[in-house]
Parts: sequence; C-alpha cells; structure tokens
Amino acid sequence: MASSDVDGILQSLVLSKADLEEISDLMRQNMDRGLNRATNPSAVVKMFPSFVRSLPDGTEKGDFFALDLGGSNFRVLRVQLLDGDVQMTSKVYKISQGTMTGTGEQLFDYIADSLAEFKNEQGLSDVDLPLGFTFSFPCKQNGLASAELVQWTKGFSASGVEGKDVVVLLKEACARKKVALQIVALVNDTVGTLMSCAYSCSDTYIGLILGTGTNACYLEKLSNVDTWTGDDGEPRDVIINMEWGAFGTDKSLDKFRTKFDNEVDEVTLNKGKQLYEKMISGMYLGEIVRLILVKLATDGDLFGGQVSSDLKTPWKFETRFLTDIESDTSDNNAECNTILKSLGVTPSPSDLPVIRRVCAAVSTRAARLSVAGLSAVVKKIGAAELTIAVDGSLYKKHPTFKSNMEKTLKELVPGVTVKLMLSEDGSGKGAALVAAVAARLGS
Repeated sequence: MASSDVDGILQSLVLSKADLEEISDLMRQNMDRGLNRATNPSAVVKMFPSFVRSLPDGTEKGDFFALDLGGSNFRVLRVQLLDGDVQMTSKVYKISQGTMTGTGEQLFDYIADSLAEFKNEQGLSDVDLPLGFTFSFPCKQNGLASAELVQWTKGFSASGVEGKDVVVLLKEACARKKVALQIVALVNDTVGTLMSCAYSCSDTYIGLILGTGTNACYLEKLSNVDTWTGDDGEPRDVIINMEWGAFGTDKSLDKFRTKFDNEVDEVTLNKGKQLYEKMISGMYLGEIVRLILVKLATDGDLFGGQVSSDLKTPWKFETRFLTDIESDTSDNNAECNTILKSLGVTPSPSDLPVIRRVCAAVSTRAARLSVAGLSAVVKKIGAAELTIAVDGSLYKKHPTFKSNMEKTLKELVPGVTVKLMLSEDGSGKGAALVAAVAARLGS
C-alpha cells in the first residue's frame, strides 16, 4: 500500500490552529453582516432574532403544554415546573402520508384533535394553558408567536401553508375543534436546546445542534441587533438564531474545502448552499468517508483495488457507520468488518487501521470546525465562563466528538472556561420554557 497517498489525503482534512482562527474570524465577520440592517440582505449567516427576550431564571412555575412538530411524528407534552423541578408527560402521534401531502386545514385539524385528546387524557380538557410550539421547518419569524413557513421540507407538502403564519393556522384549527389553549411562542430546536439547559444552569448562553444538520443560537444584547423590529423595552437581550449552516455560501470557506467536499456538494439538492453544514453534520460525514474509501480503493491503496457496487453507491456509507467504527475497541475490529461486509467489501487486516484513520480524520475535522464557529460566538459574548447547550445524535453518539471539541476550545479560547452540556429534550421542555418565560415577563 502506498501509505504516502493515504497520508496525503488525510493531511488535506487537517485544519491547523491558524486555519481555525481564520475560520473563526470569518464567522465573526459573517455574524456582524447578519446583524447589520444594511448588510443583512446579502449576508449568508442570517442571524434571525428569535423574539425570545430572556433565559429562564429558575422562578418559572406552573403547567404548560408543548407541541413538537418536525417530521412525520409529532409530540404533545405537558410540562410542569415547580421550584426548579421539571416533570414531563408526552405522547407521540403519527402523521399519515395523506395528511402530510393533503391540505393545511386537514393537517392542523389533525394536530388540534390530537391536542384535544391529550388534554382530555391529562384531565385538562377545559383548562386554558399556555403552549410553546417547536416548528422545525424554515420560517420567517415576525414575533414570539408569529412565523411564516418559507417552504415545506422532510416530505411535507400540505397546501395553503407556505407563506402563511403557522401559529394563526394552529389557532384557527383549535378554534374549529374547540380546544382551549394559548399559543404563546414558536421556537426552533436550537433555541429550545439553549432554554432547556439554561433552566438548570444560569450561565448557558449558547445553544448548538450537532445532528443530521447543524445550527447555533446565542443570547445577544438588543443594542447589537440592528435588524430588530420588536419593542425596545426590558429585557434588553434577545436570542439570535444564527442559521450558521449557510456559512461558506459566499465561497469564503473554499480554501479549506477538499475535493471530497466538492463531490458531496455536487450530488446534493441544494448545491452551493449550507457548505459549513456539509463539512460538519451527520447527513454528510458518512458520504465524505465513502468518497475517500472509493478513491483509495480505486488507486489500489485499499481492498486490493476492488470497489463493490454498494461502496460506489452515493449515501450508502451512513454516518452511523463512522460512529460505530470509531467506537469499536475490539482487537479484531469486528464492527468494522461487519459494516464493510454489508457493503460487499472484504477488508484485509492491513486495510482496517486505514479505514479507522479515515473515519477519525473526517470526524475530528468536523468537531474542530464546529468549534471554530463557536469560538467566534464565545468571543463576541465576552464572558470569562459560560456553558454551551448541545443536542443532536452526532454529539450524543460519537465516541470522540465531545472530547475533540473540548481540546479545540482550549486552543481557540484559552482564557475562557467553557462547559459543554447535553441538552435534555430541548424541542419539548425548551418550548415549554419559552412559554413559561413569556408568561413570567407578561405577568
């Protein structure tokens, strides 16, 4: 095997401290462009104000509902807050293909019926409680409880919803079905992640998603948000939904991207977009590994020069394979062998360490890249000590992602004490907490 070829490919994935500092500086420039009214229209990192004006302070009390809609299943939750304690009851409802692709009225009527059923099961049929709504589709937010659907994704195409305020549509369905609820807030999963950790850890100022996709949010001073259109009263802060996956759409990351990144971008539906996300998130890491393995095999450096039809198939090497291979500590690399055989490949004993190195190089780069963006946010906040709330399957399941992030944080923000905290159910508990904070501020 020509180890120099392997080394050359893996070296192309290594980002030096200087590279990461340059990426961090670019992220900061993009943040400033997004926050500025004059430059926001052309900014690629949009920095949307979430209209969530305060983190939980621990005094929030009471009964709240949450609705978590982001795919073909949705959850309804009852969240009870009392003296820092959180009790949750939830139920999952499946949305049929016909409802996902029918009319918007059918979809929201079904959701309202499900809310009514859940309220009845909780013995709260006639009780008018506040509800926080997690809606994980692209939205233009106009207020805390107002957001227009920009476009459906994830297999949804219900008519009459795009361009409409989804909170209004839900309220109208609840009125038709006589469901007593106050829909007080709409949030995305990143904001929910931040809120769920901030309830128990008061120095949590950043929320981060590292799953199928990636995004971040953070608490910003209102005086720094030139695009703000809400009221200027207290509190003088707002959570900013960065939508940072789009970083690099202006070609600013091109010098750090490899030919494998370019190949992945070529076969995606949103070519040229979400380039930062395509180097970091779980949707894409397996495909980057597959392309590298195909290149090495084609050049005769792996698998005796043989490439199976499965290995040649785009997206066949899933990101969970990367996680499983790096998690395998057995002497005989049993997991790695099983995965490759499922792809029609029979690796030699000398192939296995190379495959592990490829997986590690791709995941390490992703972890370090995510921290390059985070370091820009940490520096902008300017606190000596803070917590970052993190959610997402990549962060939760990968064996070294967290430790690689922690090492890189020490490199890039050495004077700041940063703690990474796993968010427990940000899309459910976090949405209820947004509703609870809105109730506290309104009282």
